[in-house]
Amino acid sequence: MTDSDFLTTTRTFYDAIAEDYADLFRDELAGRPLERALLGVFAELVDGDGPVADLGCGPGRTTARLASLGLSVFGLDLSESMLAIARRENPGLRFEQGSMLELDLADGALAGALSFYSSIHTPVDRLPDLFAEFHRVLAADAPLLVAFQAGDEHRHHDRPFGHPVSLTFRRRLPEHLADLLTAAGFTLVSRTVREPDPALDETSPQAFLIARKPER
Repeated sequence: MTDSDFLTTTRTFYDAIAEDYADLFRDELAGRPLERALLGVFAELVDGDGPVADLGCGPGRTTARLASLGLSVFGLDLSESMLAIARRENPGLRFEQGSMLELDLADGALAGALSFYSSIHTPVDRLPDLFAEFHRVLAADAPLLVAFQAGDEHRHHDRPFGHPVSLTFRRRLPEHLADLLTAAGFTLVSRTVREPDPALDETSPQAFLIARKPER
């Protein structure tokens, strides 16, 4: 699958389900105290008031959370329909359309970056390129938080909410992603895995890796 293929498939999927997705996950952080705590840790690791990017921001809920923690944050997403919701619900924040694999940012431009369940549609052979791009745009000592469903079995969603689209959600092994981050030049700060919460209709553990781009 080429970049164009999987990016187009991902964009089409989220454009179709954006409003339903946003309604379903409207209060997604309310029942996730660990996630809120880790976002707080990430915010404390950001040094200074430089820009922070929420990469794959969807409807902007996590972007808004980071802004409430005092970060100068903007969101980026492939889906214009998701971005329309993010702009509508967060008129004071900046949201841009683009691909995480080709960020329109200068080297070392970011004081921090977040990939909150947004790498799960990237084919495994492109993850080194993705993490290399994250490394490129981060300043020295800047933190990166990557969240994803943990496991080695993928989940395919076909016709969600009745829309004629489908997409594979790729689960990852935390040790594999940690190795890829290290190979991309990051230093791992923490590795957190929590068990699935039946109250949240989860079927797999949830993993969170925090890494830093080391000072040279």
